[in-house]
Amino acid sequence: MRALLSAVTLLVWLSSPAIAGPREDALQVLEKWTKAFTDSDVDTIVKLHAPDALFMGTASKTVVVKTEEIRAYFENALLNNRPRGAKLTDYTAVVLSDTAVAVSGLDMLTGVRDGQTFSTTGRVTFVVAKREAGWQIVQFHRSLVPK
Repeated sequence: MRALLSAVTLLVWLSSPAIAGPREDALQVLEKWTKAFTDSDVDTIVKLHAPDALFMGTASKTVVVKTEEIRAYFENALLNNRPRGAKLTDYTAVVLSDTAVAVSGLDMLTGVRDGQTFSTTGRVTFVVAKREAGWQIVQFHRSLVPK
């Protein structure tokens, strides 16, 4: 009887979907962000940011606080020097609560300018929070790694 109960428990466990926690949910958002960046998909990247997100990209001169400003930033950044690429090369995620996760690390951005491939290494921080619309980026900052 014990063996049958163990087998049934294992079968139920294996057939149930994996339960993701806040860390996994936040990292899924970053995977979508990376794919959208690589695909130069401005619409998706903008939708991944919360309407009240704080944004400071590598070329930002001020903190961007409006969705249309985030869109303008990515239209300029992604619709030029294509193909583009983004990859988190090293990061740490800290679960702040059941609804907020901070991720900081290093990334590598690539592109093509005047027929020449270029890359930049950056320091990046995302804060991803669970909102009514689901998990979204509420704060973003990227800066170049000092030489």
